[in-house]
Amino acid sequence: MADESGLPGATWLGVTSSIGDSLLKILESDEIQPGTDLGYQLAKAIYLYHPLGQKMAEAPINVAQSQRRQITVQGAPEEVIKAFEAEWKSLSADRNIHNAGRLARVYGISAIVLGCLEVKPSEPLEMDKLWQQTPFFNVMDSLNTAGSLVLNQVPTAPDFNKPARVTVNGETFHRSRYVVMMNEEPIYLSFTSSAFGFSGRSVYQRALYPLKSFIRSMIADEMIATKLGLIIAKQKQPGSVINNLMQKVAGLKRAWLREAKSGNVISVDKDEDVETLNMQNVDGAGTYSRTNIIKNVATAADMPAKMLDNETLVAGFGEGTEDAKNIARYIERIREWLDPLYSWFDNIVQYRAWNAEFIARMQRKYPALQGREGKDLFSEWRESFAAEWPSLLIEPESERVKVDDVRLQATIATLQTLLPEVDPDNKATLIQWASDNINENKLLFPYSLDLDPEQIAQYQEKQAQLAQQNAMSGEESQLGPEAKRFGRFAGGG
Repeated sequence: MADESGLPGATWLGVTSSIGDSLLKILESDEIQPGTDLGYQLAKAIYLYHPLGQKMAEAPINVAQSQRRQITVQGAPEEVIKAFEAEWKSLSADRNIHNAGRLARVYGISAIVLGCLEVKPSEPLEMDKLWQQTPFFNVMDSLNTAGSLVLNQVPTAPDFNKPARVTVNGETFHRSRYVVMMNEEPIYLSFTSSAFGFSGRSVYQRALYPLKSFIRSMIADEMIATKLGLIIAKQKQPGSVINNLMQKVAGLKRAWLREAKSGNVISVDKDEDVETLNMQNVDGAGTYSRTNIIKNVATAADMPAKMLDNETLVAGFGEGTEDAKNIARYIERIREWLDPLYSWFDNIVQYRAWNAEFIARMQRKYPALQGREGKDLFSEWRESFAAEWPSLLIEPESERVKVDDVRLQATIATLQTLLPEVDPDNKATLIQWASDNINENKLLFPYSLDLDPEQIAQYQEKQAQLAQQNAMSGEESQLGPEAKRFGRFAGGG
């Protein structure tokens, strides 16, 4: 039977399933050999139907995004970070980054574009007005951008092996409004069929043959499961005289045997035997084959095998085992690969979150920000912006408390050393620095310490003046009796 596309399919409960050009192509294709090229349709079929397809494309990105980046804006109010995180969430930035990375790993290349209802795709956006407009993000695969991301193969050209433009359905996007992601770097004059250009390669490209072998291991599993409950009854052959009667008796025995279960009693002749199919050699060979196939796939895809076989680490990431360290190093490379997408979104989110209205609201709330230009505050926050990934090798809380305690002692020692030596203004700065470090210590101090550096400086000045006055009054009190005695002596008293 064929579906609407003309491909052979199967009908189940009135639903036609087209399998002729999907996983069946991998199952029964003798043309797939080591080094076989990977086309767009085959890459899509592996991702959609192969048990390892989605895991190979998405598992590294899922682990990389399993932790949130730690956002800091030095010297800015806490609302600045909250506004950034809220806008990041409203734009679904993590999901868009995930989709762009996923498609790049599936096909070898992808692009994410910034659309805007008020501005044509070919025109640049005025970023300071973006918060008043209606932006949207679309993630394109290699078929959507086919023809525009072929990449120039002239070695002397400035755009040699670099994406120069992105065109989708005849619409060309301005350079500032898209980011192109490639899985691996392009090779000169090496055409990637799944990407329709001289670009990166699919994560399935080198692993195509072991992926086919994995399907064959699934067929073997199905055959074993089918024969696993087979019962073999060794019965005496009936004689020719009472052949029909003996056949009926043998059939009745088989029926009883089929219906028998735990707690029943079945009697057989002393020359007869009942046993199951011996598969004791299947387990070792099957496990060995499946393990090697998964390792071959992981090696071809340059990723840790434990991310594919669903085995739990003997010790978690916090224990720092070699497997955990290898996975952590691999995820660090994935995060570096995704960094251009995060930087692109950081810029967009900053312009939308820290807009003119938000800055005016902050200036009304915080007197220290008043009297300053909004663009100066925006530039200062952008320069102070930092986003860092936490380590996957998370230490136990007991060890983290020890580290935080060492940091606290270092902060106290710094205060004790410098406070007696600096002027009042620098004392206020030093105390504010210590307060910021203490506020970062969430394990020891769950509540933040909020100090006003201006009031600290004024208090220090008053204390200095008071100390000076006390010193002067002390000198007068010491000179008073001497002066009186001198006066009495001079007067002859």
